[in-house]
Amino acid sequence: MTGSAPGAVVPFGLPGRFWRGNLHTHSDRSDGALSPEETARHYRDAGYDFLAITDHFRAEYGFPLTDTRPLHSPEFTTLLGAELHAPRTEAGPSWHIVAVGLPLGFMPPDPGESGPQLARRARAAGAFVGMAHPMASLLTAADAESLDAAHAVETYNALSAREDRGDSWHLTDVLLNRGHRLHAYAADDAHFQPQDPPACAAWVQVRAESLDPDALLSALKQGHYYSSTGPELHDVRLQDGMVLVRCSPARKILLTGGVPGAAVAEGEALTECSLPVAMFRGGYCRVTVEDAVGGRAWSNPIHLGPPAPSPA
Repeated sequence: MTGSAPGAVVPFGLPGRFWRGNLHTHSDRSDGALSPEETARHYRDAGYDFLAITDHFRAEYGFPLTDTRPLHSPEFTTLLGAELHAPRTEAGPSWHIVAVGLPLGFMPPDPGESGPQLARRARAAGAFVGMAHPMASLLTAADAESLDAAHAVETYNALSAREDRGDSWHLTDVLLNRGHRLHAYAADDAHFQPQDPPACAAWVQVRAESLDPDALLSALKQGHYYSSTGPELHDVRLQDGMVLVRCSPARKILLTGGVPGAAVAEGEALTECSLPVAMFRGGYCRVTVEDAVGGRAWSNPIHLGPPAPSPA
């Protein structure tokens, strides 16, 4: 859009509208408590526009790729996906990789297939690939850099927040500061088990011209979305050396990026502000909005330099 730096992802002025969805969800096809139909109904009744049911793609569950196409309606749609697993990370026995947009018939991992290899195969098959709950999995920077097929990092996971491991922005910022062109999304990781926190606690707002699954998937891959646990972002744009933000009422609006420090606006019921981008030149910046009850919304990283080559 006008005023944006080369390579910057600022979707607020793009054609279409924002569609609310969850990218990481489980049903009773793996370790969730509800059927796919009940799971989808829960999100639809909560006002969501789309859902990805990402059951654990493991032998113990028969490698399910849950077919949710019969749940589509003009007002609600789904994206096919799964949570993929393969050995191993530095701290854990297996990877957790969200793959949304997988084709039916996606083959289970070969015995010798690593997590990065499996992620590359999922991306080549057309999926949006995310690093699931890095903080909860104790992913290291070396782990994360090896997952070179990822489009995005799951920077907030509502289920992991129960264990105080829900926020993965530190690792995300380390990767961004090293030049990796990654996006960032928030998700529930809902299982609907009795001990779990309530669902519909973290979501993405995807900018697309329609609710068609292909349009949503394309927008996700391009980073045309923002994430939230409550607040709304109405506009984020770069103009004349400033980031202009409009949002639902907030107590704090922050601009952070690839150097220590931040530009901050604080007050009661802030709905707009302008923050200088000068300290982040040549790197990236991102917007965080916090409301009066602690809910947060995050823009995707806004890259301020020319894009580097990336996998197809």
